[in-house]
Amino acid sequence: MEEKFASGHWQVQKGKEEEFIQRWTDFLKWTRETQSSLVGANLIQDEQDPSHFLSFAQWEDEGGRVAWREDPMFGEKLSACRALCEDFRGGDYERVVAI
Repeated sequence: MEEKFASGHWQVQKGKEEEFIQRWTDFLKWTRETQSSLVGANLIQDEQDPSHFLSFAQWEDEGGRVAWREDPMFGEKLSACRALCEDFRGGDYERVVAI
């Protein structure tokens, strides 16, 4: 397994946190149903700043991660989450150390 990851830093509009959590959950449930190479995904919330979230999804390989982004519904699902955000930054990663 190549251990490829996609990650997001989300700064959600204050008061929109619960709606964001639901939209992100819907996005990743859709991903689970349509992308067989998804290993798993997590959304974590900052305890000091509840409007700040980090997400990370693990993929079996680069091809699966690319196919996810090329799916016609990807942009719609991502945009629904981003619409509730003041700021968003996404990135692609690979594991270099595991302890």
